[in-house]
Amino acid sequence: MLKNTALLARLELVWWLITAIIVAIILGPILYKLPDYQFLWPNLVFILVMVTFTRYIFFLKYTFLATWRNIKVAIIFLCIFIAFLLVQEINLFQTFLDENGVEAIVGSLPRTEQGPMMKFIKSEMLLFGVGAVITCGVLPLRLVVSIWRRWNGYED
Repeated sequence: MLKNTALLARLELVWWLITAIIVAIILGPILYKLPDYQFLWPNLVFILVMVTFTRYIFFLKYTFLATWRNIKVAIIFLCIFIAFLLVQEINLFQTFLDENGVEAIVGSLPRTEQGPMMKFIKSEMLLFGVGAVITCGVLPLRLVVSIWRRWNGYED
């Protein structure tokens, strides 16, 4: 059991490193061109939630959560709260763009770079934001199935 726990801990660390690489690939160009990017934290949360929750949905039995029923129940209820916060952040981003225009975000760039950078920012924010909200809806279902399987003696 101790050997299995150490292996799961190493696997979790590898997954967090992969997540950090994904964050660097997505946010690197934005922070390079726009060091004062005002939606950095919501964007970071979108990416972290989407990647981590997607991993938990598909690889739950290879995570530390596989045997922790109480933590699963807590995450089920926490996902509801997280989903509302994520939707609120997506709405704030969209409202900001509608009221202030794209120049408020990419105005410091040369005209030729503003369009492509804004298209990239808007696309990845909406992709990861909506993906994070969807995973917040699917993960509780997956956790309920996992709890039910363990409770009834099936291996998850």
